[in-house]
Amino acid sequence: MTKFKTLLIGTVIGLFFGLWGGVNIGKGKPLYSNPFSSASVSEQLKGASKTALRQSGEALEKAGESIKNSAQDESKH
Repeated sequence: MTKFKTLLIGTVIGLFFGLWGGVNIGKGKPLYSNPFSSASVSEQLKGASKTALRQSGEALEKAGESIKNSAQDESKH
């Protein structure tokens, strides 16, 4: 029974620390930081600006491809 208790306690503690580290890795934070802390305003703005920049770049690429395709179609006629 003592071995079972030890195994159960070790499993619970291991799951706790594994979840703690996994949440931090998923959020891109250092491994031992607090997973329950919210991101600071500057980090949120950084993330939003990166997303906006990526989306605008994709839109610009699509527009360029569209212009390129229409120019190729015009040259065929």
